Amino acid sequence: EGTLDRAYAARRIAADGTAGSATLSPDEVRREFGGTLEALPGRPASFTLYFLEGKDELTPASRAELEKVFAELKRRPAPDIVVIGHTDTVGNLAFNDKLSLARAQRLREMMIELGIPSERIQAAGRGKRELLVATDDNTPEPRNRRVEISVR
Repeated sequence: EGTLDRAYAARRIAADGTAGSATLSPDEVRREFGGTLEALPGRPASFTLYFLEGKDELTPASRAELEKVFAELKRRPAPDIVVIGHTDTVGNLAFNDKLSLARAQRLREMMIELGIPSERIQAAGRGKRELLVATDDNTPEPRNRRVEISVR
């Protein structure tokens, strides 16, 4: 029995069944476990894109950022994607629920047009329930008008 409590620590089993401790170099790790490490999924990526007030239209700055999102999606062979739409507090609850979902669905449709299978993309709207910046009702706040995209 042994503890692996530092980077590159390893246990080696000898032909006679005895275990010994070892510290591998980064090159040894790549040589022995490279195939396994390559097969691991990439780290999750997160993106936030912003919208014009009362619309499901991206701001010019977010339209420019869209290429980074698409590049990440293309890089992954089988991405799992969650798109969550949000609004600011302008308007009533029903309006904001509908708008936040429309924002998420708009991005989902763009991803499908890019060739991502629809079953790999979940879209949901949170309305004005999960504000990034706390505001009073009927306060326009650009940072709350967003979609959050999680890619795994």
